[in-house]
Amino acid sequence: MAETRHDVIRCEGIWKIFGDRARQAMEAVRTEGLTKKDIREKFDCVVGVQDASFGVGRGEIFCIMGLSGSGKSTLIRHINRLIEPTAGTVWIEGENVNAMGPEALRRLRAEKIGMVFQSMALMPHRTVRDNVAFSLEVRGRPEEERIRVADRALEMVDLTGWERKYPDELSGGMQQRVGLARALAADPAILLMDEPFSALDPLIRRQLQGTFMELSAELHKTTVFITHDLDEAIRIGDRIAIMKDGVLVQIGTPEEIVTRPADDYVADFVAGISKLDLVTAARVMTPFAAYVQAQGPQDTGGWPVGRPEMKLNELVDLAVGTDHPILIAAEGAPVGVVTKRALLRGIQGRDEERAA
Repeated sequence: MAETRHDVIRCEGIWKIFGDRARQAMEAVRTEGLTKKDIREKFDCVVGVQDASFGVGRGEIFCIMGLSGSGKSTLIRHINRLIEPTAGTVWIEGENVNAMGPEALRRLRAEKIGMVFQSMALMPHRTVRDNVAFSLEVRGRPEEERIRVADRALEMVDLTGWERKYPDELSGGMQQRVGLARALAADPAILLMDEPFSALDPLIRRQLQGTFMELSAELHKTTVFITHDLDEAIRIGDRIAIMKDGVLVQIGTPEEIVTRPADDYVADFVAGISKLDLVTAARVMTPFAAYVQAQGPQDTGGWPVGRPEMKLNELVDLAVGTDHPILIAAEGAPVGVVTKRALLRGIQGRDEERAA
């Protein structure tokens, strides 16, 4: 794989084949190169995940996005070994999760990994505070500490004052906040989130996305976030993996996914996504030396100046009211030029080289 950073989570060659003859099917894949269709017809087995490999860096939000049945929820459950892989290995901070015994696996789930589901499964007979503090209670922490930690977690998700309420007294969005607070109270290094906001109304969903992003920036939790909503993935994710029929089709930053889709399937997904607040000047600019070589020496004194990380929306503001290109500078030195043509192509989601 291409990633070179230190990965907190690493999945290598994960396969999940469902069926009584899954092991035989896996062996046939290795020896005969069978396809998913071949496996279904020959062994009456279904491939849920096919040779999935990826890494997640410390503090990164890694979104796995796909339609229903794509295998994304199956894949995330391999990370904390709720599902055993047919083949492949999961590593957490350098430890082989597949090789862990029952006690080590319990510690991993209790201390290092928190999971937030679409359905929070809050305990109806317990107060909000007691629901949040449950994992601490299981660990035998004293009551005073449980209350302090739970109340801090509830404060993080803006539920101060609701500590003594019961789940049935809360709205769906508030219950989802309780679930998030419960995961945070355990203080895991890793969060696994399986479509946690998908059942909520759009406004509440966006508010919770904002809350989660703020908490993520503050707490630096390493997160794998499952969603079927590309807008959500683009808003939340540092990187996105697009999944189809058990296969990771493309992994990249939101900008890379939108501007350089790997195939027609990804291109169809991103076709309606606005590029204005996503694509940067660095993506659409011509290197300054190449521009001068093509156009000759330039007097840039009257040109508007932008930075490589500026989004298209900001570049449009600079371009309005001038006939000059935009000079892109870093640390006081010119590094690129964005012409009006390149800006328009960027808004379209097309590079000059692909548009030619």
